[in-house]
Amino acid sequence: MNIKFIVTLILIVFATIFIVQNAEMVELRFLFWKMAMSRSLMFVFLVICGILIGWFLHSYMAKKNAAKKTIKSR
Repeated sequence: MNIKFIVTLILIVFATIFIVQNAEMVELRFLFWKMAMSRSLMFVFLVICGILIGWFLHSYMAKKNAAKKTIKSR
């Protein structure tokens, strides 16, 4: 098996255990917005937000680097 796959699978298992053990309700407040949700749902939401931000930043940087290479090759 691929080592990356095994490491990813282990991290997913640890994340799942962490989320299951933190199922209490918490209240989130931001400015005048208030919302109650389970802590595990909040963690999942934050992980998804982090993945999306990383994906967009990676795409932006790859596009920026490709543009620099195009300019340098002229």
